[in-house]
Amino acid sequence: MRVLFIDDDVRSSQIASELLKKNKFGVDKAFSGEEGLKYALSGNHDIIILENKLPDMDGMSLVQKIRSSGVGVPIMFLSEKVEDKDVVGGLYAGADDYLKKPYNPDEFIARVYALTRRKGEIRSEKLTFGDFVLDRTACEIQNTEGESIKLSLKELLIVSLLFEAPKQIIRKEDIIDKIWGGDSDAEYNNVEVYISFLRKKMEQLKVHVVIRTARGLGYSLEELN
Repeated sequence: MRVLFIDDDVRSSQIASELLKKNKFGVDKAFSGEEGLKYALSGNHDIIILENKLPDMDGMSLVQKIRSSGVGVPIMFLSEKVEDKDVVGGLYAGADDYLKKPYNPDEFIARVYALTRRKGEIRSEKLTFGDFVLDRTACEIQNTEGESIKLSLKELLIVSLLFEAPKQIIRKEDIIDKIWGGDSDAEYNNVEVYISFLRKKMEQLKVHVVIRTARGLGYSLEELN
């Protein structure tokens, strides 16, 4: 089994690499998102482990690029100063696991072994509402005729919230809290911009589903009559 470890922290990378090698894993190390992406697209790895905070891109964007390129190997985030929204965002972006630093070495290796057992499984991340389909692994929305449109990371996270509770109003405050974080400077108009992007893409697909505005409250996913 060969592991790709992506982290710009040299000490963290060295410690994890020694643990993996001690447990009979081969290891390739990358120290930036772009370098990690090149390694990931080589197809030579059974597992990818990465830090969420990289010097040239955030980890969620990197996972999104890896998944959209068709790489299906298990991915685990390994990161410090993690908030719940980071974990949720990472998993929605296409990761399989999330471990916080500092970590217990035995737990780290146990989680890596658990990921090896998942390798080769079909990742089922498709959600359907009416004739509208969300494929979170491919990071795209589709219609039932097979047409598809790619999503940005924030579009993916927002539409995932709507898909998980169709016909229910998702408050703007909750969207900001879960996607941007409660202490961010994001405002309602930030949400409105991404909702507008999603609506235009849905119109292109000609699905019979809309994002309805509940004035003063939020948004819901609804089927057209």
